[in-house]
Amino acid sequence: MNIEGLDYNTQREKLILPEYGREIQNMVDHAIQIEDRDERQRCAETIIGIMERMFPQNKENNDHQQKLWDHLALMSRFQLDIDWPFDVQQAARIAVKPEPLPYPMTEIPVRHYGNMIFEMFEKLKSMEPGPERDELARMTANQMKRNLAQWSHGSADDEKVVSDIARFTDGKIQLDLDNFKFEKVEFKDPERKRKKK
Repeated sequence: MNIEGLDYNTQREKLILPEYGREIQNMVDHAIQIEDRDERQRCAETIIGIMERMFPQNKENNDHQQKLWDHLALMSRFQLDIDWPFDVQQAARIAVKPEPLPYPMTEIPVRHYGNMIFEMFEKLKSMEPGPERDELARMTANQMKRNLAQWSHGSADDEKVVSDIARFTDGKIQLDLDNFKFEKVEFKDPERKRKKK
């Protein structure tokens, strides 16, 4: 849609440093066009003064002035021919985006338990029977019940947890519901709280 007289940001050139806004970018573009070097220098110093007033909280930083001049160099695409009070050659590294971090995408059979519970299953499978394995099994079962309660909006079935822990540990962990007691799971329902008010 192109309506005469309306100027949308989506139709404009993308800002190099959007935190300073389009007006500062326009000032920088204007400064590049100034032919007189002294006038261009004064214009650049005025722009730095305005940029500094936009973020007064940064004045406390030791390298504050260096950063402002680096930002000016970036916004001018290094085309501003002035006497730079700082070396701005390293400013280009500010604009370089870091490589995205790889996100571990492991397939787990039941997503509501989470990856950590499946790591605990693997640990339980390899442990020798004894008090340490019993304690880890107790902690794992209780966390499974909490996860199940959270994902199924408050309902957590003890038999389901016992069945799942046996299945995912290849039968190594068999909890007896007559002897094993789960911790009480308190599921906070935000809707119930709102109704009470």
